[in-house]
Amino acid sequence: MDQATQIQQIAERTERLLVRYRELQRTNALLSEQVSLLTQERDSLKSRLGAARARIDALLERLPDSITVAPAPAYRKDDKGLEDTP
Repeated sequence: MDQATQIQQIAERTERLLVRYRELQRTNALLSEQVSLLTQERDSLKSRLGAARARIDALLERLPDSITVAPAPAYRKDDKGLEDTP
């Protein structure tokens, strides 16, 4: 193999590496954007959950003391992480 052929092969491999690098940069940017959006959505859902819990607590406080509320049935998770009904 002569030196010109080796240089050409190195140049081609370098070009392929640069193309792959740019693809990975674009993919990384898209994934970072998705993480950001999902983080915002999670924070919003956590906030809504907290507000809903506060409303439920306020409603429970308004119930008369003479009413007894049965506890909610317990749920258990199976080995797949799915909840079974009681």
